[in-house]
Amino acid sequence: MRRPSLLLVLLALLLAGCSQPPDDEPGPRWQPRPGTGWQWQLSGRLDTSVDVPVYDIDGYDHSADTVSRLHDDGRKVICYLSTGAWEEFRPDAKEFPASVLGRGNGWKGERWLDIRRTDVLEPLMAARVDMCRDKGFDAVEPDNMDGYRNDTGFPLTAADQLRYNRLIARLAHERGLAVGLKNDLDQIPQLVGDFDFAVNEQCAQYGECAALKPFVDADKAVFHVEYELPTGRFCPDSRRLKLSSLLKKYELGAWRRAC
Repeated sequence: MRRPSLLLVLLALLLAGCSQPPDDEPGPRWQPRPGTGWQWQLSGRLDTSVDVPVYDIDGYDHSADTVSRLHDDGRKVICYLSTGAWEEFRPDAKEFPASVLGRGNGWKGERWLDIRRTDVLEPLMAARVDMCRDKGFDAVEPDNMDGYRNDTGFPLTAADQLRYNRLIARLAHERGLAVGLKNDLDQIPQLVGDFDFAVNEQCAQYGECAALKPFVDADKAVFHVEYELPTGRFCPDSRRLKLSSLLKKYELGAWRRAC
């Protein structure tokens, strides 16, 4: 039998390596575009009948089976997590040392985190993002990402916030997940390149929606909600700015009214 030449063997190995990516390399991330319809539900029994391409749901409250069923219906699914505040009702709450827990953030059972302590917080947040990945989510919505603008009990700076927010984005991207920037409007110019979409609350009520333009200009979705304004007060501007806007109630149940 004629033996293949060494050159042919090397060529075959090279082609095999090109056609089969390493198992530990994530595939292309999902990238939602401006104007993409969505549903945001963080409380109550999940209503899966809303005819929109994106669902944003609590990462802890829902199983891999729920995510799979939404995928079967053609939805992309975002995993809601709090990354800037501690929540006493989460299963990993006891893993956070008292030294990183600050003042309350206005929600019962929640306290701001000392985001400077990445030595403590990075492995805890990595485990949370691992959970999102393992359940099959497409993206992460990290909440409480603007502690430096609040009375946290810690002397947080804008530089601390940028460093921490980029850490959270990296944790998501390393796992093949898209990630959204939650609020933190002042740092959008520095962070738009690190995040795949934005999530905003009440920019219309406070006259801040124009600050989200860098995301739209980068062809990235802005998922936006108002709670207190009627749709007639914000939907015309939302359509002009290409925001994905909803009117919701503060408990973020199933009820919604889209622009």
